Amino acid sequence: QVQLVESGGGLVQAGGSLSLSCAASTRTFSGYNVAWFRQAPGKDREFVASITWNAVNQYYADAVKGRFTISRHNAKNTVYLQMSSLKSEDTAVYYCAAGWKTGDDYAYWGQGTQVTVSS
Repeated sequence: QVQLVESGGGLVQAGGSLSLSCAASTRTFSGYNVAWFRQAPGKDREFVASITWNAVNQYYADAVKGRFTISRHNAKNTVYLQMSSLKSEDTAVYYCAAGWKTGDDYAYWGQGTQVTVSS
């Protein structure tokens, strides 16, 4: 079982920056692909960004490409999401999720952290 804990959310003005962290409980974290998703009020959860287990590949939703950066520090069992040029439409609860490198889904999810961007 893998436990994921997100942190770093908060209130920020439009145009500002925020960095989220996702800390994992497992010592085999380096074997997991990790992604960030978000869910805004009244909307479905949507993919934001992902990073492969070895950090070779990163993927981004078009809505955040060029503004968000996903990275990981396997020795610290942590994945980061650096967000810049934030917009009001980035307001959402942000979740991190992890799935084993040979799988095709994300089996483990965190509880989420709220990001609110004021315009």
